Amino acid sequence: MNILLTGGAGYIGSHTSLLLIDKGHAVTILDNLISGNSKLIPNKANFLKTDISDEKKIKELLRKKKFDLVMHFAGLVKVEESLLYPDKYKLNNVDKAKTFMNICMECGLNKIIFSSSAGVYGNTSIMKKVNENSELMPTNPYSKTKHEFEKYLLNLSNEKKIKSIILRYFNVAGADEKKRSGLIAKNSNNLIKAVCEVATNKREKIVINGNDYDTQDGTTVRDFIHVTDLAEMHAIAAENIGKKNSEIYNCGYGEGYSVNQVVLEMEKILKHSLSKEIGKRRKGDIPYSVADTTKFKKEFNWNPKYNSLNYILKSALEWEKSFE
Repeated sequence: MNILLTGGAGYIGSHTSLLLIDKGHAVTILDNLISGNSKLIPNKANFLKTDISDEKKIKELLRKKKFDLVMHFAGLVKVEESLLYPDKYKLNNVDKAKTFMNICMECGLNKIIFSSSAGVYGNTSIMKKVNENSELMPTNPYSKTKHEFEKYLLNLSNEKKIKSIILRYFNVAGADEKKRSGLIAKNSNNLIKAVCEVATNKREKIVINGNDYDTQDGTTVRDFIHVTDLAEMHAIAAENIGKKNSEIYNCGYGEGYSVNQVVLEMEKILKHSLSKEIGKRRKGDIPYSVADTTKFKKEFNWNPKYNSLNYILKSALEWEKSFE
């Protein structure tokens, strides 16, 4: 297939590009490099530096090349930043995305796989997994933009203007086993990134944001999925898009690990303890977020390859060691 991919210089977009290329697909990446990193763009991918709302550049590309589908990763992703700059998030994640989709439809590109977020579910019931039909209650501007663009795509799908697959990511972690890509982020609030930075002496200590939640050990619980398994889910979605007007799938493993469990597992890998302290709860943090992944597993007979917290942490640590 010939696949157009926005945000391919980012963490998840670059991993997905690598996997698609490894499978023999042709990939063209659009990225403005504002948050992406050119070092993550695969050598075998075609690359166009552009904003997704640049009508002239994108129309020119779509008239020259015929694509089978578009994977839309581009967007801003920091929850804390979205609380400070909600208008910026709406502009980039909704308004510009709609402009881009309209350009695609005008040029005959009407199949889209969209990177959404488990954040659309909001504060779920304690210790209860969420499925694709669970109530949507996004609690911050970032997840609200994901929800808004989901609704936009579903409306277009219902009008039979496009075919769409929406993938709701839970907590993505780990790195490519060949160390071709991993998470590059300054002052990251990503737990596993922070733990790896402390493990490699790039950060002084781990701050555990709250230990008084109503969970097994008082710290928040998350469903961590290895980024390469998530990339594989995109490849499977690409092979199956178009069979229905629209579909939504959770992307996780259906297993929850607390912050304390993640830190403890890294300490086991390192064979020594890490510097850590208990901090205040972060505004908007959800106590428990774990996916019910039955739908994707059943429909595509899918079994993840990297469903191991130990492997996720080791691959992230190896990337952190290799990347300065």
